[in-house]
Amino acid sequence: MKTKNIKQSVTFKSTPHEVYEVLMDSKKHSIFIGDTAKINRETGGKISAYGTYITGVNLELSPDKKIVQSWRANDWPEGHFSKVTFNLKKIKTGTKLDFTQSGVPENFYNDISDGWREYYWTPMKTMLEK
Repeated sequence: MKTKNIKQSVTFKSTPHEVYEVLMDSKKHSIFIGDTAKINRETGGKISAYGTYITGVNLELSPDKKIVQSWRANDWPEGHFSKVTFNLKKIKTGTKLDFTQSGVPENFYNDISDGWREYYWTPMKTMLEK
C-alpha cells in the first residue's frame, strides 16, 4: 500500500498549555470536534475521536510541547496505523503548532489533509480564541 505524509502549520492566539489541553483533555476535545473523544493522558494510553472512527495510542507526551500518537481511521486497511506529531512552540502572538502525519494511505490523503483543517484547526481556533 502506498502512503503519503501530511505537513501543516497553524497558529493560535493562546498558550501552548491551552492548545495541549484542547488536544489531550477528553471533554475539551469532544467539545471542539462536536463528537465523542476519549483521550488517555498517559504514554501508551488509548485514544479515540469521533466515536470510534479514529483510534490510536499515545507514543510520546511532553506536556505543552509535543504529542506523538499512532492514529487510524476505521475505514483504513485493517491493522494500518499512521503516526501523528503535534509540536507546540510559544511565539509572540501565541502558539505555533507544527503538525505531521506520516503513513496516510494514499487514497485517503486528500480527505485526511482537508479534514485536519476543517475538523481540527478551524474549530480549535474558534474554541481557543473566544
